[in-house]
Amino acid sequence: MPDPLNSAAFLTLLADAQRQLDAGFAHLPENPSAPLGDAAAAVLADAATRLHDNYPYAHPLYAGQMLKPPHPVARAAYALAMSVNPNNHALDGGRASSAMELEAVAEIAAMFGFPRQHLGHLTSSGTIANLEALWVAGLTRPGKAIAASSQAHYTHTRISGVLGIPFVPIPVDDTNRIDLVALESLLQTHQIGTVVATLGTTATGSVDPLDELLILQQKYGFRIHVDAAYGGYFTLASNLEPAARRAYDAIPQADSVVVDPHKHGLQPYGCGCVLFRDPAVGRFYKHDSPFTYFTSGALHLGEISLECSRAGASAVALWTTQRLLPLTPGGAFAQGISQGREAALDFYRRISESPLFIAPIHPPQLDIVFYAAAAPTPAASSALAQKIFDEAAKIDLHVALARLSVTLFPSGTWSFNSETASESTVLCLRSVFMKPEHLLWIERIWALLDAAANTVAASE
Repeated sequence: MPDPLNSAAFLTLLADAQRQLDAGFAHLPENPSAPLGDAAAAVLADAATRLHDNYPYAHPLYAGQMLKPPHPVARAAYALAMSVNPNNHALDGGRASSAMELEAVAEIAAMFGFPRQHLGHLTSSGTIANLEALWVAGLTRPGKAIAASSQAHYTHTRISGVLGIPFVPIPVDDTNRIDLVALESLLQTHQIGTVVATLGTTATGSVDPLDELLILQQKYGFRIHVDAAYGGYFTLASNLEPAARRAYDAIPQADSVVVDPHKHGLQPYGCGCVLFRDPAVGRFYKHDSPFTYFTSGALHLGEISLECSRAGASAVALWTTQRLLPLTPGGAFAQGISQGREAALDFYRRISESPLFIAPIHPPQLDIVFYAAAAPTPAASSALAQKIFDEAAKIDLHVALARLSVTLFPSGTWSFNSETASESTVLCLRSVFMKPEHLLWIERIWALLDAAANTVAASE
């Protein structure tokens, strides 16, 4: 991946592009805009100061939540497009940006191996993308429930409630993947119309066995929706373990898939994407708006989207980024995805060898590593994890916390008695290595975490 541009180079790049854009409208009569004077400079300076109250999300020492900085070219393209402020609902509001959206989405569909004739568009978030997918699923399987693993994103429960569709959580196995035995037992009731396969759970980065779900689909006839909002771009990774590779290779056979370009796709928030393998589901979106579409008989994106107004700038930023960094195996973008996983594997090895931490049974499937603090009981481990989390932040290393099942760790890790027997979860530390730069910084990150853990241990 290219090095981030410094501020001066970024502003020069944007200014040059802005002049090129302005030239396209130079024939219009001049329309002077309000000047940006001292007052504007003052409030912008205030805004910049207020923004100091943030974690350093763009820096490699931030390895906490799923926050990846947009690529500088995406930032520039978004800002450039905002001088037009296109609306990708109707062609009347965003002709160029609508065309760019169709091209960018087609490239994402090709990345997943979807057929050329598919249906897809961008959304304002992964939540809305999943809402659309499950809305279509409910219409194609009326009266049937939606099932997903207990580790699927919590929004699936909410979405099902909004849609009025029953939702059934399925237990997970010791890899945090959907339990196929439990699922098949439920499928035998013939009450399930759709199964959500999560390729990259938000807590642990686990990858549901989509290839095995397809075998069950042949037997029971349910619909499969792939929630790859977080993990979708790992289909380009060159270093997945075999089970995950099989799952990603099965995506072309799924009925729908969601991915968030604003996670691994180097885009600003919010930019989600939903794809349907069968373009005929477009019939569910059909509506007749007498005032919205009037200049073109061509497809308006609002005709295949639940959302109305959508930022065309998101499409412009995504299109531009994918021109610079194509979604091709072995390319610079794909290498960046693989580097994140390599960093996670390196970190997992260090955790496994440290007496201060407890590694889970299984290594990470993507780029998320969770780990417990070494202590006699889950409660003591949880308390220690909180202290390490706080101490690490003091020395500018930012990780995250997640409460997970004790079954994800080796048997015998903790001792239990009559008072602690009910402790089924433990507060874990969690690190997300989604920046390609994390691989170069892993030694420094480990040194800081080790120092924080040793400081806490010395104070106990």
